[in-house]
Amino acid sequence: MNLIILLLPILAILLMFRSQKKRQQQQQQMQTSLEPGAGVRTIGGMYALVKAVNDETIELEVAPGVVAHYTKGAIAAVLDPQEYDAIINGRPAEDESVLESTEDAAEAESKPLSLDKKDESDNGGTGDEAPAGK
Repeated sequence: MNLIILLLPILAILLMFRSQKKRQQQQQQMQTSLEPGAGVRTIGGMYALVKAVNDETIELEVAPGVVAHYTKGAIAAVLDPQEYDAIINGRPAEDESVLESTEDAAEAESKPLSLDKKDESDNGGTGDEAPAGK
């Protein structure tokens, strides 16, 4: 019984070290896969294109003609070209049917509310009369 109590914390510590080492390896692999032209997301949530990769830093084009320098550790993810394009330029062409249905819903919501026949009959039929006061 005492042996189990002693082994559980040791096992938990070993598992934590293992998962941390795995995350560090994934981060290192991602940083080595950086190359000019790749789309990335920074830890701050900014999307940019890689312009140049240096020893400790990376140059990111955050807007056309605007290049900023970041540490490699500031890169949270390297994105697929299709994913980067969809995020930066909007919805892919395949989702046009979804876009049309959302436009129809937005159009229906933007129409002004009107009283229907049932509501007019409650006010005496004209709809122009003020409601009875208290």
